[in-house]
Amino acid sequence: MNEFIKAVPLDKSWRLINHGPTILVSARHDGVDNVMAAAWACGLDFSPPKLTVVIDKIAKTRELLEQSGMFVIQVPTAKQAAMTLQLGTETLATQPDKLVRAGVELFNFDGFDLPFVEGCSAWLACKLIPEPHNQQSYDLYIGEIVGAWADKRVFENGHWLFEQAPAELRSLHYVAGGHFYAIGEEIIVGESEKK
Repeated sequence: MNEFIKAVPLDKSWRLINHGPTILVSARHDGVDNVMAAAWACGLDFSPPKLTVVIDKIAKTRELLEQSGMFVIQVPTAKQAAMTLQLGTETLATQPDKLVRAGVELFNFDGFDLPFVEGCSAWLACKLIPEPHNQQSYDLYIGEIVGAWADKRVFENGHWLFEQAPAELRSLHYVAGGHFYAIGEEIIVGESEKK
């Protein structure tokens, strides 16, 4: 495991996706791992911390997380843009070597039998909160965040430090057709913004 990874208190975990990044969703069931890219994820609640993510019915990751009841949301970096695009356009259903082809390296955190993607800037282990109507009608999944970690070079003391970190660690924000933006410079309106 990377020496820069540090646990994030659960009461600050929502901040890891609050800035609207493109994310990677991973899940494991019965010896099968998969990772997919998604653009629609956001925080939902503070205590306990929860998030939402939209996962299409065709996604193998959706099947794995439904079967296991657990999944990971991670924040890929600008350095991982090509990998992220590939994970969002290929499917495990027709390309069983998808993760190898995309160059995905997986690792584990103690106490979590989940596939975490190496090289990201943040990881959120989530327990599925089943909401069958939302899942079937809107492809909307709710997860309770049960573990959180971040790369301390870019997230420390509950705050992102993109303006101080290497540019390759900035988060990705997807537009369309392979077009991403990396997060830009900070704008502080008032001192209360840094609480």
